Amino acid sequence: MNRLRLRANPVGLLLSPAPWAAAWYLFAYLFTGTVLFAAVLTATTTAAVLCITLAGLPLLIAAAAVTRGCATTERARLRVLYRDQVTGRYRPVTRPGLIAQLTTRWTDPALWRDLAYLLALYAPLLVLDTAALAIWLTIAAGITLPLWYRYPHQTFTVGVNGGPNGSAHGVQLGYFPNGPNGPHAWGLYVDTLPRALAVAAVCVVLFLFFNYVLVAAARLHAAIARALLSPPEDPLREAKEVLGRPGPLSSASIPNGP
Repeated sequence: MNRLRLRANPVGLLLSPAPWAAAWYLFAYLFTGTVLFAAVLTATTTAAVLCITLAGLPLLIAAAAVTRGCATTERARLRVLYRDQVTGRYRPVTRPGLIAQLTTRWTDPALWRDLAYLLALYAPLLVLDTAALAIWLTIAAGITLPLWYRYPHQTFTVGVNGGPNGSAHGVQLGYFPNGPNGPHAWGLYVDTLPRALAVAAVCVVLFLFFNYVLVAAARLHAAIARALLSPPEDPLREAKEVLGRPGPLSSASIPNGP
């Protein structure tokens, strides 16, 4: 993973592509993930309902094709973050006929891994991405607070009977039911430039360090997607590579005769 590489220096991390690539990757999932989830859910549920009839068998094959296409879209998003290509590996259909296509596609573990990512993990990943982005954008907005703190306008009430009692300009960082100086309030009411500058200074520090959380969230999301949308690694791959190298008994190491 190159574009989501963490750096020890918070300023260096801010100036690197990592937080911006992470923000774009998480933000895009809010839309692409939702569209892909809806497409796969619609295709699979429709095919499942109609599979009790012969008309549902072609729909099951179509649903598998839709799932594979949606998974390919997510793999394309991963290529923005990874240097190596993230590709899927599906079982080929080697026999003719509708039943052969149906059984080959729906007994393929790769298809079920696609469904796990596109359907089962949609809600947890959406919550993760939304929470990380919302906090990151809120802190970023706090940095610009001196530019706009005076424009928000709030009215407040005092007493049991209620009714408008006054108004004030500023930003509430807490709970102020009766205005900035009223009772039952807690937090900070930003209505002066020194307070806005102090909040902005705190947000600058928080922003520098929350970039690590944002990048970590994107790395977690991308790692889950890569694990499910890529073919599983062969556990004997390293051993096969060692056996395939020239050794003391290989033909490449045997000297030629006279």
